[in-house]
Amino acid sequence: MNEQSPQDVALRKRLYWHSRRGMWELDLLLVPFLEQCYDNLDVADQAVFRELIDEEDQDLFMWLMRRELPEDPGRRRIVQLIIEHAESADSIGHRPV
Repeated sequence: MNEQSPQDVALRKRLYWHSRRGMWELDLLLVPFLEQCYDNLDVADQAVFRELIDEEDQDLFMWLMRRELPEDPGRRRIVQLIIEHAESADSIGHRPV
């Protein structure tokens, strides 16, 4: 079993709570992505995800609903990964009834 350091546990909790947003639509996209994909991202993509979840809900909503794309290529990549995950069979277990 892989033991996590106290810093890793604290980071995971912070990421989880920052992925929980004021908008249900964002929760349905960000939390499953964090739980199922974050650990498999490379270090650079993990850093971009951490920056992304500090954005305003309105910006996240526009990007994740494909109404706009972030200007930054790294953020654009993470947004696309989140959208692709939401549309994949891997996320079906997290969809509401």
